[in-house]
Amino acid sequence: MCNCNNNMYIPYPMRIAKITDEAPSVKTFRLEFANPDDKDKFSFKAGQFGEYSVYGEGESTFCIASSPTRKDYIECTFRQAGRVTNALANCEEGDIIGFRGPYGNTFPIDQWKGKNIVFIAGGIGLPPIRCVIWNALDLRDNFNDITIVYGARKVEDLVYKHELAEWEARKDVNLLVTVDPGGETPDWKGKVGFVPAILKEAAPSAQNSVALVCGPPIMIKLSLPVLFELGFNEDSIFTTLENRMKCGIGKCGHCTVGPYYVCKDGPVLSYRELMALPQEY
Repeated sequence: MCNCNNNMYIPYPMRIAKITDEAPSVKTFRLEFANPDDKDKFSFKAGQFGEYSVYGEGESTFCIASSPTRKDYIECTFRQAGRVTNALANCEEGDIIGFRGPYGNTFPIDQWKGKNIVFIAGGIGLPPIRCVIWNALDLRDNFNDITIVYGARKVEDLVYKHELAEWEARKDVNLLVTVDPGGETPDWKGKVGFVPAILKEAAPSAQNSVALVCGPPIMIKLSLPVLFELGFNEDSIFTTLENRMKCGIGKCGHCTVGPYYVCKDGPVLSYRELMALPQEY
């Protein structure tokens, strides 16, 4: 659903209600609709993304990192990496920014009722599946075991530290947090090792399970053989290609991969769908 003017190019005005510093150069914005009527008309599903803009600077593409079960706001998490994200990082609570969306397809969470869910993420790859984590936890009775394997290079690079502590305290979540060798601090109590190794150590059951993987390409590449060794198949592994997005609506061509428009055919893909993309991708 686009904005109340039914014009896909006009963003919703969003007020920054809260800013959280997650890691060096990484922030989370909680955004509330400046116009109450927009909030009442807006809806999205886990896995969709949007275009976030600073007037006069342009727009950048990020996933909606909050769960659709949380109705009064949306959240995005981003790293400063260019003109627009630097402009966003200079915003303050109370400022108005723009949001276009939601766009793209979704994680088929409604089809996962009664299943186990395994979340595997590295670094800034946690935000795109955080929306699904909270969606599942807010509807906890719909799912069986929930396992989260998350890692970063260093302790300071871990995002959502307050939520990691909350998930760790829950008895209905199996959380494993790790940092790369050499990235630990003297008071670090989590795991030390690369995500694929910790995933293998955790050995979640593949029976009646789905796995969501998001993170650096090398982490995904090395995690997939572990999942296959555990018994996961091409249709039970999902990822998201949100980093391929530009305009969000298939007009600019930046997201094309062969005949595919990732912003329209994705960004959520099963491993089987991912392997159907051209080899050069």
